[in-house]
Amino acid sequence: MEQKNNPLHGKTLEAILTELQTRYGWEGLAIRININCFKENPSIKSSLKFLRRTPWAREKVEALYLHSMKR
Repeated sequence: MEQKNNPLHGKTLEAILTELQTRYGWEGLAIRININCFKENPSIKSSLKFLRRTPWAREKVEALYLHSMKR
């Protein structure tokens, strides 16, 4: 299937999370998305583990990424 209209196509969750963490920092991410993996001992590895198991949280991260791309 072709996904040329999908802005997330070709982006890994790790790449998205790394960009957001660089842009906002962990504290900024925790303010924007109220989940513990951004508040308590945050790391890319632990956050990825949580986000891969939790679809609603992943959707929030992807939505924030799409919103931040528009700026």
